[in-house]
Amino acid sequence: MSQSPTISAQAAISHGQGGFTIETIEVGPPATGEVRVAIHASGICHTDYDSLKWGHPLVMGHEGAGIVESVGPDVTEVSPGDAVVLNWAIPCKKCFQCLEGNQNICESFSPVTGDPDGGGMAHEAATLWKGKPVKRAFNIGTLSSHTVVRKEAVIPLTTEMPFTSACIMGCGVMTGVGSVIKAAKLKAGSNAVVLGTGGVGLNVIQGARIAGAGKIIAIDVNPKRLEMARRFGATHCILSSPQDMGLLNSAAEVAQLCGGRGADYAFECTGIPALGAAPLAMVRNAGVAVQVSGIEQTIEMDMNLFEWDKIYINPLYGKSQPDQDFPKLMEFYERGSLKLDELVSQTYQLDSLQQAIDDMLAGRNAKGVILFEH
Repeated sequence: MSQSPTISAQAAISHGQGGFTIETIEVGPPATGEVRVAIHASGICHTDYDSLKWGHPLVMGHEGAGIVESVGPDVTEVSPGDAVVLNWAIPCKKCFQCLEGNQNICESFSPVTGDPDGGGMAHEAATLWKGKPVKRAFNIGTLSSHTVVRKEAVIPLTTEMPFTSACIMGCGVMTGVGSVIKAAKLKAGSNAVVLGTGGVGLNVIQGARIAGAGKIIAIDVNPKRLEMARRFGATHCILSSPQDMGLLNSAAEVAQLCGGRGADYAFECTGIPALGAAPLAMVRNAGVAVQVSGIEQTIEMDMNLFEWDKIYINPLYGKSQPDQDFPKLMEFYERGSLKLDELVSQTYQLDSLQQAIDDMLAGRNAKGVILFEH
């Protein structure tokens, strides 16, 4: 065990009403079962943009990688100096869902408890802003030079890779690849269609390629995003129109490419509520539609789209079991089948976070990453 005193850190603080500022915060030493990590890289995700309007101040960010700076009592899994990646869906490993193998929807710590921060926050005084405790997004708040997290949030890096590549495993990569391999259980040789080719969609494409899919059909309204899709494994691309309601015209093109009966699997990665039912239009009878992007709004569905024997699933975080699945991602990377270095289009300093968000919203990057110097 190694302890260290409270330190000052630079962090992006969302004020909860749509804006953020870069602030100095105080990060305390880890308590029992906690780890303090010096963050070296933090990915930028659409959820970070959403967190600007969550109604209360918080340290932003949920895709991080860095070096263990110190550990609290009862931590044997990692030691100071270890390279690690952080996992935001923190399992307690004791509740009903964890014991069922559903660590991604842990009843104790997961955001599915109704609070975006779940119950997995480090001790209250671990992070202070203006002398008062401040929450960290998804219990980890990686847009900060240092963070204190529960030990269950820390996954050792067992493969040599840049921190810029490691950090993005923590959300978009795990969600995309896991939704294909773990949730949908895509069968080799089957056809898949991916709606939306942002950061998550590109990793769904990678997951389909790794799983041995036949046709991998990417659909987007942005031709530059479709160019990226081809680089990551799409075999066919459909440039859709914003006027294509429910993507029904695109669904007709998918059916033509798949022998007239639709794809075997369809993955919705747009985050657009109006397209929540669209993957059902893409799949054949008895096909599998997967809602990946986390749409939570009320939407209308034409139940005819469910005919016949179609399955619609809504997995969280690719059904991640961190201890098992992150090492698999590292193995895919080491073999060269999972492209992570190539996903990082641009890096930024923390004071350029607004530019990083703007570039993400404009679709200019596959992934943008914030770097911290230590």
